[in-house]
Amino acid sequence: MTTKPKGKKFRIRRSGSLAGPLNPTPEAGADPDPQASDASAAQDDANMFGAPEDGFGDEPFPTASPETKEQAETVAQALLAIKKEGLTGRQLRMARRVAQKYGLEPKSDFDAIRLLRLKGVDPFQRATMLELVEPKGKGGKNPQNLIKTAGGDNLPSTQIMDAETRGREVAMIQRDIARRRRRKTFLLFTRLAFFVFLPTFMVGYYYYNIATPLYATKSEFLIQQADSGSGGGTLGGMFSGTGFATSQDSITVQSYLQSREAMLRLDADIGFKAHFNQDNIDPLRRLEPDSTNEAAYRLYKRSVKIGYDPTEGLVKMEVIAADPMVSEQFSLALIGYAEEQVDNLTQRLRGDQMKGSRQSYQDAEDKMLAAQNRVLQLQERLGVIDAASETAALMGQITSFETQLQEKGLQLQQLLDNSQPNQARVDGAKGDISRLKTLVADLRAQLTQGGSNSTSLARISGEMRIAEIDLETRQMMMQQALQQLETARIEANRQVRYLSLGVTPIAPDEATYPRKFENTVVALLIFAGLYLMASLTASILREQVSA
Repeated sequence: MTTKPKGKKFRIRRSGSLAGPLNPTPEAGADPDPQASDASAAQDDANMFGAPEDGFGDEPFPTASPETKEQAETVAQALLAIKKEGLTGRQLRMARRVAQKYGLEPKSDFDAIRLLRLKGVDPFQRATMLELVEPKGKGGKNPQNLIKTAGGDNLPSTQIMDAETRGREVAMIQRDIARRRRRKTFLLFTRLAFFVFLPTFMVGYYYYNIATPLYATKSEFLIQQADSGSGGGTLGGMFSGTGFATSQDSITVQSYLQSREAMLRLDADIGFKAHFNQDNIDPLRRLEPDSTNEAAYRLYKRSVKIGYDPTEGLVKMEVIAADPMVSEQFSLALIGYAEEQVDNLTQRLRGDQMKGSRQSYQDAEDKMLAAQNRVLQLQERLGVIDAASETAALMGQITSFETQLQEKGLQLQQLLDNSQPNQARVDGAKGDISRLKTLVADLRAQLTQGGSNSTSLARISGEMRIAEIDLETRQMMMQQALQQLETARIEANRQVRYLSLGVTPIAPDEATYPRKFENTVVALLIFAGLYLMASLTASILREQVSA
């Protein structure tokens, strides 16, 4: 299914100087043309939404019929009063039809009401509206709706515009359009000059004639970590020595150098405020003699620019001052502050690690010495150097004596086996056996019970064994504490951070700032962008309001 194209309807109003009226008004009492009535109704519908804009504003067309200023003001006041009555579109269309019935030529619906009221006719009376309705004929058809042949006063105008008049009118229109374009172009360049070029000129004049030459000293340094062979397979060992191992330290140093504390130290050591209080510095960068620390800190953040490169771990610093030597002094002082800050970052950690390890080693050493003293006291008190050796010697004696006792028993049994044994030898063997048993019993008593004034060898051996085991344990613990102390020392050395200069600060011999041409171009782009945004916003708002 295809839709038919819709064409827009336009109304062309010609003045009397060019040609006669396109639709001449019928005489009173004549039957109006149905086609003219339909065209008039379409025009009335278009007039509900206001007359179309011809692009020339409220200025009269050069070929319009002249009228006096007083008449124009009177007509304008009357039309304004009619517009304030709040008439509906239906009433306006009805007024146009009544005005055509009376042979009037209104320029608009409101003008039709004005002309009817001047004629003494109220267009909104019911009788006036009913006069527009004609009775139907006998056949039930309205004769006014029939197609009529052209003739009489309904013929179109015979006035034809010649080539000379048409060329003159076209030339007048072209001159008027060119004049309007020149005026709009002049207004555009005026606005650009006031909102873009003038501020840009002021900015450029400041940079070229007023701004103080500033010198920037650049430096780069790297925060590194001490190498260590430990942690070969751990994640920390993988990242040790890289920028990831010291990224937090670099960020901390960067924050410290941009803090108020660094600014106050720099002012106390070298005189940051005094340098920027000089009279040869432009007003935008000059510090007043009674300026606060906040004002000095704002200037400090603009004068000291620090950046951190996470890919390589470099800290880049740029220090700006009005004198190249002062800029170098500021840069060296800030690098010194950074070194102190790096040392303080791990000093507490290393101190805590070494302190705990030293305390553990000292405690183990004291307990080992106490165990050694206990063993020595037992040896002195019991008179035994080595309980195991004493026990082994005593057991050897007992074994030897038991062997002799068995031999004497065999000798006695051999003597007793004779039919007439020698009594003296038998008594001697018995005596030896008795003495050996007594000796073995005494030796065994020394092992388990001891004498009246001595401690048994078993107790001596037990105490000595306990003391020796305690001594061995303390010695082992002392060795572990010593190993921990050595590990803590190695770890503390590994935690050491140190600052390595990559680019040494050197005073420049030429002013770095201001960058006159670049800053002026940037200012031009900024002002042009602001003007463009403001123009677009105003155009959008104007279109929304007028819609």
